[in-house]
Amino acid sequence: MHSRIAGTAALVLSLYPAAASAQAKSDADLAKQLANPIANLVSVPFQFNYDDNFGPDDRGSRWLMNFQPVVPIDLGADWLMISRTILPVTWQDDVVPGENIQVGLGDTVQSLFFSPKTGSALTWGVGPVFLLPTATERTLGTGKWGAGVTGVALWQSGPWTVGGLGNHIWSVAGDSDRSDIDQTFLQPFVNYTTASATSFFANTESTYDWEGEAWSVPINFGVNQLVKIGAQRVQIGGGLRYWAESPDSGPEGWGARLNMVFLFPK
Repeated sequence: MHSRIAGTAALVLSLYPAAASAQAKSDADLAKQLANPIANLVSVPFQFNYDDNFGPDDRGSRWLMNFQPVVPIDLGADWLMISRTILPVTWQDDVVPGENIQVGLGDTVQSLFFSPKTGSALTWGVGPVFLLPTATERTLGTGKWGAGVTGVALWQSGPWTVGGLGNHIWSVAGDSDRSDIDQTFLQPFVNYTTASATSFFANTESTYDWEGEAWSVPINFGVNQLVKIGAQRVQIGGGLRYWAESPDSGPEGWGARLNMVFLFPK
């Protein structure tokens, strides 16, 4: 009996390192998938941003929470459609001249990427993008409906993910008293994921306003960690950003970002 128990214990101990290693590899793979904006993975990110030095006297500040669910939809053996939604919730003070505090929803950006199931290191997707005037305060939105094109391409090799995402949106309808929308968004990015599912990232989220002829160029960098809370996998992290360029009365200097992403792997 004692020898049988000892043998069982030895078997468990011999298997445990392999199980732990497999779990670590699984977490690292999930973290790498999160570095891909169009991965075949349901995720629900909450992104919290803080920026200040708004306005002519640099007294304005803004808290922005982006709710950004990503849902892949299988289109058969060869293609995926990935839905990416960005719904901002804003609290800001002294950002708009003559206004104090505004709180509410901003405009929603809805992207649909059609991506082939290649299984190669190169991943790409293209599709339409829409601007929806969901703002609950005039100062938090454009008052316009918009549409355009979007695309993403990236290369993943070992721990590295390198790529870029972009879109261009034109206004197509909405409040005639508001300015037209004609803007380009560019997001080159690089990500390094370790075997322990820690991800170091750097990107820019540059926007060029063709109507106002002005750039907004925040440079972001930071670190994220994949963890388990009960049975739920969650990526948490944060970082800093520096505004290399912004329009008149826009943010200046340094800002901060916190991330929380809920994962629902298949």
